[in-house]
Parts: sequence; structure tokens; C-alpha cells
Amino acid sequence: MSYKVDFTLQAQEDMAKLDKAVGERLIRKVEWLSQNFASIVPQPLKGKFEGMYKLVIGDWRVIYSADFNKEILTVHLARHRSEVYK
Repeated sequence: MSYKVDFTLQAQEDMAKLDKAVGERLIRKVEWLSQNFASIVPQPLKGKFEGMYKLVIGDWRVIYSADFNKEILTVHLARHRSEVYK
């Protein structure tokens, strides 16, 4: 069963700024996540991102939240690891 994926306005802006190859790589990984979310253990975050999870793609991080009842993943940010937690 596949989860639906929504992108916040901020995530859409982040994705638009990325190099085409990096953006495609992140999209492929988010698609994989949506199809396999039920079989993985999400990586929870602390601090200002409490209640959200991270998806690691090389040096890039996708910050997302999950609505387990509605089976929806919401992508909030897509940034380089050196910028995402600031």
C-alpha cells in the first residue's frame, strides 16, 4: 500500500532551487518512501522538528511528517545537511 505524498509550499520552493539531477534523486527517494513506508522505521527528529522525520539521501535531507491514519506523508523541507537544521 502506497502513502500519498504532499509537499508544503516551502518544500516546493526548496525543490525548485535544486540542481535537476539532485531534485530527481530526491523525488525518486520520496516516491520509494511512499511505497515502502509501512515496512520501514522512520528516523524521528528532536528539537524544533519534534514530531517529524528525516529521510537521508547522501548529503541531502528531506524533513517530513506522517499521518498514519490517512496514510499521507507531508514533505516540509528538502535541503543540504549543512543548512537544514539551522
